Amino acid sequence: MNNKPTILKLGGSAITHKTKPKTANMRIINNLAKEISTAKTQRLIIVHGGGSFGHPLAKKYALTKGYKDSSQIIGLAQTHEAMTVLNGIIVNALIRHNIPAVSVAPSSFIITKGGRIQKLDIDIVTKLLKMGFVPVLYGDAVLDSERGFAILSGDQLIAKLAIVLNAERVIIGVDVDGFYTAEPSDSSAVLISHITANELRKLQDHAGKSRATDVTGGMRGKIIELIPAIEHGVRAVIVNATKPDTVRKALCNEPVIGTLITKE
Repeated sequence: MNNKPTILKLGGSAITHKTKPKTANMRIINNLAKEISTAKTQRLIIVHGGGSFGHPLAKKYALTKGYKDSSQIIGLAQTHEAMTVLNGIIVNALIRHNIPAVSVAPSSFIITKGGRIQKLDIDIVTKLLKMGFVPVLYGDAVLDSERGFAILSGDQLIAKLAIVLNAERVIIGVDVDGFYTAEPSDSSAVLISHITANELRKLQDHAGKSRATDVTGGMRGKIIELIPAIEHGVRAVIVNATKPDTVRKALCNEPVIGTLITKE
């Protein structure tokens, strides 16, 4: 029996209406909950992005720059609260589909230094997995030993979890079919079905940036954050979570349109 966990990232672009503040895409969230339930994946960790919940507030209060003045304190509280609201919506949908989902706030067990994860008490996650729960984490506003606080992206989080927990694979669900050679809307863009870590380093600057507010770097940020996990030996695939049955197929290791990323 394979005891290595699977990490599923649900991008904010897929689960929220990114141009409408604090608006969840309930149709997609419910569809994804059903697909995850059908897949019956063992030792599953879910991490979701902020989309229209966390990003606009983080940008409004310039939280990515760290603590500058006291006016940001309420902004950080609002950003964290917005993420807990979205997290609650997702956890509720999962539970309704008989998935034992448990919310875990990254700010409760992670401290960053200069925006990068410095301290991580993984025991709570490993204990939940061992007992058969599905931990549901998210990009969060966390304390930072240098800046006071920082925005921890879900993308940095999944890469770190994948390494620390020696995950088998990472599945990233976004609102496009995978990693392209250019912005997907560009007529010259070509979907890359397979890429290695070395090739990824060469092509990372070509990853498109999201047009909506994203304080964590859009697709380019996702690609950069994945590299250490890939070099650690974790297999990753980027798929379109808005297309029916795609996430289920990815979880079940069935052929799926997307971008497979491997060490070699």
